[in-house]
Amino acid sequence: MPCAKILIVEDENAISHLIKSHMKKEGFLAFSAQSGKEALKIIKEKEPDLIILDNMLPDMTGVETCLEIRKTNNVPIIFISHKSEEADKIIALTVGGDDYITKPFLLGELTARIKALLRRRNMDRCAYPASEERILEFPGLTVNTLTREIFVNGIAVYLTAKEFDILSLFIEQPKRIYRPEEIFEYVWKTNAIRNDRRTVMVYISTLRKKIEYNPDNPKYIINIRRVGYMFNHHLLV
Repeated sequence: MPCAKILIVEDENAISHLIKSHMKKEGFLAFSAQSGKEALKIIKEKEPDLIILDNMLPDMTGVETCLEIRKTNNVPIIFISHKSEEADKIIALTVGGDDYITKPFLLGELTARIKALLRRRNMDRCAYPASEERILEFPGLTVNTLTREIFVNGIAVYLTAKEFDILSLFIEQPKRIYRPEEIFEYVWKTNAIRNDRRTVMVYISTLRKKIEYNPDNPKYIINIRRVGYMFNHHLLV
């Protein structure tokens, strides 16, 4: 994606400068912010195509900043953090992060992840002709695959990019059962490892809380014991 705009939210000047310089060498338009509040202001002004977000900022945590961004914006977000625990990664992904990379990291790896997310975002935009809307309707649930809008009982519900991708996977093939590892590989576009099963479970839990009337007794995304998940194809109209 030529001349994509990258916002680097990092309060350590040396790291911010290093990433910014590398992004420019890779052909991106890069700019930076040193706090969560500054980042929110820049997002409104410059509308970046991707955000690199440090998890430890002077005024807000990366998680708090991501939650604020996700209220109005679906821009891809890559968390960068010194924290390597699985719980920290799961929290970052659950609140709307698209990827998580632990410091110290290789700039080449960061660049590869950025390009992968931008390719995916561009593919999502170009998946269907601009004049063609694909609206899928189920009892109490409406999904517009072109605009990526969700309505539950007529009320708009905001989903993160990954939540929408998971829901789309289910509704496009509603009679197929997916193992958690398959879901991860389809949505994240990379091979799953042991801990990624837990990541998928967390995402499905948050997705259910947004679209299900009773998340503990789901109507749309149902469990298949000891196998995985599938969409309730009996709801097809």
